[in-house]
Amino acid sequence: QVHLEESGGGLAPAGGSLRLSCVASGNIFRLITMGWYRQAPGKERELVALKNSSGLTTYDDSVKGRFILSKSNTKTAVSLQMHSLKPEDTAVYYCNVRAYYSVSAWGDTWGQGTQVTVSS
Repeated sequence: QVHLEESGGGLAPAGGSLRLSCVASGNIFRLITMGWYRQAPGKERELVALKNSSGLTTYDDSVKGRFILSKSNTKTAVSLQMHSLKPEDTAVYYCNVRAYYSVSAWGDTWGQGTQVTVSS
């Protein structure tokens, strides 16, 4: 079983910055991807940024050039540094791990979510 511990988030003014962190614990046989999704009120959950096991990072177009996803080299953890925040970035942000938990079994694990609110 894998557990994700999220931290960071909160309230920031438009143009400000926030940092989210996520640490995974538990049994991961092989990591596939790790990153962040977000869900705004009345909207579907959407990808923000994702890093695969090769280190390749994918960003949603809406955050390119403003958000930076970093992965730790020593533990299964990622950080999302968010700059130039906009009110439309307001959402609950969820950490996600997709991994193999054995040779043949894989799946997604989600964090509990952390609120990011950007005031105009």
